[in-house]
Amino acid sequence: MAVPKKKTSVSRKGKRRAGQHHKLYRKHPMSCPNCGDHTLPHKVCPSCGTFKGMEVIAMKNEELEGEDEV
Repeated sequence: MAVPKKKTSVSRKGKRRAGQHHKLYRKHPMSCPNCGDHTLPHKVCPSCGTFKGMEVIAMKNEELEGEDEV
């Protein structure tokens, strides 16, 4: 069985463990091709409800909600 010759220092161990957090929490927003609003990749656009050019979620219009109350 392989045994390390020297003890791994605290700083070397910390550098190795810190690399995983950069991958986990990295977020690259992109613009929605339909409305141009910022959205995360592989997610439904929160403003227009489209994903890959198809409407996935039917969104309510703010203009129509105001007319119903009057």
